[in-house]
Amino acid sequence: MERVRKAAAASLFGLAIGDAMGYPTEFLNMAQITAKFGPWREMGLPLSEGDIVRVSDDTQMALAVGEALVEASAGTPASGPLAPGTRRIRGTRDPAAAATALTPATVEAALRKHFVAWLHDPDNNRAPGQTCLTACTNLERGLRWQDATVLGSKGCGANMRVTPVALIPGLSAEQRAGIAQLQAAMTHGHPTALAASDLTAHATWLLAHDCPIAELLPRLRAYAQESRHTYHADWLGDLYAKAGAPDPAAFIAFGWDECLRALDTAATALRAEDSELDPSEVVGAGWVAEEALATALYCFLVVGGHARSSVMRASHSSGDSDSIAALTGAFAGAKHGLLYWVPEWREALEYRDRITALAAVWDDAV
Repeated sequence: MERVRKAAAASLFGLAIGDAMGYPTEFLNMAQITAKFGPWREMGLPLSEGDIVRVSDDTQMALAVGEALVEASAGTPASGPLAPGTRRIRGTRDPAAAATALTPATVEAALRKHFVAWLHDPDNNRAPGQTCLTACTNLERGLRWQDATVLGSKGCGANMRVTPVALIPGLSAEQRAGIAQLQAAMTHGHPTALAASDLTAHATWLLAHDCPIAELLPRLRAYAQESRHTYHADWLGDLYAKAGAPDPAAFIAFGWDECLRALDTAATALRAEDSELDPSEVVGAGWVAEEALATALYCFLVVGGHARSSVMRASHSSGDSDSIAALTGAFAGAKHGLLYWVPEWREALEYRDRITALAAVWDDAV
């Protein structure tokens, strides 16, 4: 029960720690990473300036999603965009009431507001993805989100930020899937971005609820197969028609099928039982959503689910290392709790106060 009760803090800190470790290795090849940081088993948490450890837009946008959902669940979202540096954490301790308040309309409005705030945040200078910048600019113009999104993009920006959705107590399975897909679809309109985000949130939720390591991939595969023809119309509206799909089921099935293939790739790589291989080479570089998920799962599972080893392995990869390591850290934290994230690491993190405040809303409600 302790692991489940404190899953929010553990998973969010894991995400930020993984992001911080992978941020300086992104865009480097394996030889360059080893020359700068040593072998993967010896990697530590890199200090950026003085005693501060910087993170990327992955953590920034995960916080935007989480803080938006807290605001929406409180039932009283403030009007207008947030000023840079302003954070509202006014959650309710009643999970049932919070879940009831999370409707497609309230969630969309809160996400729009916090995405636009992120767009103008002075700290939004960590090489953010063009898809997120374009879509958030369109959201600020007041376009319907189905018109604001980048329909052809399935970049990992869709699911690098979805972790908070899995940590909200009291949600139904349909709500969790709908919110996970909506937060992705508002910027990344490709069906694979939606499916991968839903599957990423489900992986975190399973681990927070004591899913055995050996059962994780089979359960995710079963969930993907069960979800292939489920289009969450209340949450997604006419997105499928905007994308030119013949019908809702065909639209979403395409995304789930790509995710199933990515899970198969991870399973094949795991059978080699060789943790010395570059994860980006054997599973995928992670620039797109289904690869970021599959490679993160591989990094977590190839070391038997060990928390710190998994984020070291994920950070020491030649692809989109910050996003891969962020998801890996979120999985590891959800499974193991705060114990494995040493206080010195947590204290050095940028945004540690926001992470702590956000996590407390959900951990204290359980």
